[in-house]
Amino acid sequence: MTETTDTEAPVLDARNLVKHFPVRSGWSLRGAKVHAVEDVSIALSRGTVTAVVGESGSGKSTLARLLARRTPLTGGELVWEGAGAPPAGRAYASEVQLVLQDPFASLNPVHGLRYTLGRPLKIHGTADGLSADEAIKALLERVSLTPSDQFIEKMPHELSGGQRQRVAIARALAVRPKVLLADEPVSMLDVSIRLGVLNLLADLRDRERLAILYVTHDLASARYLADTITVMYAGRVVESGPAVEVADSPQHPYTQLLLSAVPDPDRDGAPKLAGAGSPPSLIHPPAGCRFHPRCPFAMAKCKVETPPALSVGDGHASSCWLHENTENAQTSPAAGTAGAA
Repeated sequence: MTETTDTEAPVLDARNLVKHFPVRSGWSLRGAKVHAVEDVSIALSRGTVTAVVGESGSGKSTLARLLARRTPLTGGELVWEGAGAPPAGRAYASEVQLVLQDPFASLNPVHGLRYTLGRPLKIHGTADGLSADEAIKALLERVSLTPSDQFIEKMPHELSGGQRQRVAIARALAVRPKVLLADEPVSMLDVSIRLGVLNLLADLRDRERLAILYVTHDLASARYLADTITVMYAGRVVESGPAVEVADSPQHPYTQLLLSAVPDPDRDGAPKLAGAGSPPSLIHPPAGCRFHPRCPFAMAKCKVETPPALSVGDGHASSCWLHENTENAQTSPAAGTAGAA
């Protein structure tokens, strides 16, 4: 994994992002809002992979769309390279690209790879004096679709799921972005080919120093690929820090709950962390910590006050009142019970 220097500003710095969606159906819910993302901050730096992990409905895909400017912000700001507001319109699209979850839906079935990859090269003028076919073949080779002269003639239905996702990544790379937002890029692929796509993302981080956001519900793949992990629950960040520390020594009860559900033969029958109930309604989210209705360690304070991000180690933070003081931060009742993914 690649580390950036302390003085290097993040390419894209999201500060206190908020996204509320108005509810447009149901008389009883007139004027209500879905609190999809609430006060989320995340920084994407060159040559690093930042994983955003959480269950369905946690707000992680909405966060990716906010960063891609596919969805307008309700609140917060995006800061570009530490200097102010990001570029607008097509200039932003050339710097920040989004790779979607479903490779079967993200490619137009009536267009072959020559058209699919040639169009962004033409629109953004990034062929560098090469002929269209030469530039397209170079893109195919960057994502390990070789021999490129055979793939350039193919239609999407002639490709496997992993090959389609590589084409989607190649299309994103065609405009030479600095930031790549990958929204669950391997969740719809066979297990046997997921590793290849993860290794491709790692190679893009290391060779081309892209800033990559990796959205996933799989903590094991996040530990394998990412430099840092941010855990989201019900629209809020509950834990963040170095990937190995978050995965091997989770401090927030929700992260511990996620990891305790992962089969692990090395756990030697250790009891799983018990958590009851379902994620809360984001139309009427609970007061205080949004995890408190399911948390086995919930206190009275958790029900009324939202915990801030409290330091539990070097670069490691947990939004939990269990860590309100240094002693609790080191001896959380459930710390270490989950094991590694």
